[in-house]
Amino acid sequence: MRLPARILHELGLATMWRAPRDVKLLCAQRFVRLFAYGGSTLILASYLSAVGIADDWIGLFMTLTLAGDVVISFLLTLFADAVGRRAVLALGAVLMAASGVVFALSGNYWVLLAAAVVGVISPSGNEIGPFRAVEESTVAHLTPRELLPDVFAWYALLGSAGTALGQLVCGWAMTSLQALHGWEFVASCRVVFFAYSAVGVVKLSLTLALSRDVEAAKKDEARQPQPQQAQPPQNDETRPLLADAAAPQQREQPPAQKKQGLFASLDKDLWSLVIRLFILFGVDSFASGLASPTWMTYYFRRKFSLPEGQLGSIFFVTSTIAAASVLVASSIAKRIGNVKTMVFTHLPSSLTLTLLPLPSHLPLALTLLILRACTQNMDVAPRTAFLAAALPAAQRTAVMGAVNVVKTTAQSLGPLLTGVLAGRGRFGLAFGLAGSLKVVYDLGMLVSFAGTEKRRAVAGEGGRRRAVVGEGEEREGDEEGGR
Repeated sequence: MRLPARILHELGLATMWRAPRDVKLLCAQRFVRLFAYGGSTLILASYLSAVGIADDWIGLFMTLTLAGDVVISFLLTLFADAVGRRAVLALGAVLMAASGVVFALSGNYWVLLAAAVVGVISPSGNEIGPFRAVEESTVAHLTPRELLPDVFAWYALLGSAGTALGQLVCGWAMTSLQALHGWEFVASCRVVFFAYSAVGVVKLSLTLALSRDVEAAKKDEARQPQPQQAQPPQNDETRPLLADAAAPQQREQPPAQKKQGLFASLDKDLWSLVIRLFILFGVDSFASGLASPTWMTYYFRRKFSLPEGQLGSIFFVTSTIAAASVLVASSIAKRIGNVKTMVFTHLPSSLTLTLLPLPSHLPLALTLLILRACTQNMDVAPRTAFLAAALPAAQRTAVMGAVNVVKTTAQSLGPLLTGVLAGRGRFGLAFGLAGSLKVVYDLGMLVSFAGTEKRRAVAGEGGRRRAVVGEGEEREGDEEGGR
């Protein structure tokens, strides 16, 4: 029994089994959402091209969609805790369903662009809208910190699995509609978009099934210490983790006057961390925009003349490999830390992406694609766990939303450049540039945060030891009082 128990522990299955029902529902939401994104990714660029839109205009479409998502996501995540997390997730699901209907009924560029900006259509196959920031903050809200790597590993794995299954189902559905039933390509794509809308309805049902425990107010109020008459209440819950490690003497000083603003409680150490994250995540996201899954599928379809069914099978395999690798990353992170796991697993995929445009034969190109998939997503769960652990609980949703806004802003610039290069016969250059920038990101993360995470772990261990000693002294005092 020891070996099976150890395997369950290493894979994080024991943690997920004990996770609250709301955490499981949030993971299920991510699965169905990424299932829809995966299906739309396979056909979006080809669909826009089939209705007469040039490659550079397709790139502009993706850029403007992501830019509009920046504004909507920022506003929704900014007020998610105040308005209600379930309400924000439900609104996003309704917008997702509505945008799928518009794409199924219209082929006009500007109508589709409006639906993609206001609604939720992923132009890159990655996360879009307010969902991820709200969900990650809620998962961190419901999960003990030491269990976050396992939970976020499964959260990322289920998303990748949803993408993979969506690509496979969409590819063979397209092939079946065209080859067996004689449908035109555009008409087949519109069936997929109707299915996309139906997934939005499923996601709405999962959102409505969430309990009140997901809301920020209830748990935060329960955590607040009872105010004493002699002293004003201290807001230690909102103090960032790094401040506890860096400047313990500052906690003894009374606060100056009350600050106003979104990140009023962030001190200089945390501001430094957030700014570095903005820069590095911006570089990585810009590179991801250059080589998004939508462009990747379009590139392979055009260069090697692959039908949708075969294309869907190829990216199902690569996405499945990427999903399975997430669990390995969780096991590695327990031993070497989140930051080193992020860098040492992501760097090989960055180098492989740089080489991807070179092969002119499909077998070699597929080999590089599979090698990239082996480590492509292994940084996702450790990165999310690192970010969640480094942020103060009271501002976690807003800061995560701001980080996602920076990432989406940077990512939105990439598709336009790729579209311009594709229109001029330089499609592969975009992938080479993307891989090089991701190498810069990996090395920057290693230099900037490897030491910081170690210091934070030491500080956290010291805090736990002090808590254990204090608890022991308290019990001893109680026993003496009882005697």
